[in-house]
Amino acid sequence: MGSAPSVPQTSIHEFTVKDSKGKDVDLSNYKGKVLLVVNVASKCGFTNSNYTQLTELYSKYKDKGFEILAFPCNQFLKQEPGTSEEAEQFACTRFKAEYPIFSKVRVNGPTAAPVYKFLKASKGGWFGSSIKWNFTKFLVDKEGRVIRRYGTSTQPSAIEADIQKALGDI
Repeated sequence: MGSAPSVPQTSIHEFTVKDSKGKDVDLSNYKGKVLLVVNVASKCGFTNSNYTQLTELYSKYKDKGFEILAFPCNQFLKQEPGTSEEAEQFACTRFKAEYPIFSKVRVNGPTAAPVYKFLKASKGGWFGSSIKWNFTKFLVDKEGRVIRRYGTSTQPSAIEADIQKALGDI
């Protein structure tokens, strides 16, 4: 659980992931957009505040080139126990999420999703690169490079100035 191994990819745009229904999504579709990539969970103590603020940020900046990519993860105390489609329905119904909710992934260990191996290799965290909990956030620039990593306790609203800067608004 120490440092992340290096990966050959240099941009998040080099990855293909699965949507909540299992269909391939080429992340090159997001070229030119600022991304906030988040591992989400529906039964976590941070769920309400994070989803609420993520939805607010998305509503405010989606027309300026901002996207949120949410990846449900059941790796932390099994706090995302349902299917990928159930996770999407939860976010979209309860929190009015309009941003994509992808297929459930593992974010740590040998079977971690390749996109998460890339994110962790790009920006490690405190005490190594492993993701410590739900709602770890990665801000990615328009070229697909990780700008910064934020831990669970960093509320999405606290990232707003960094999003504005990445968008070129400030």
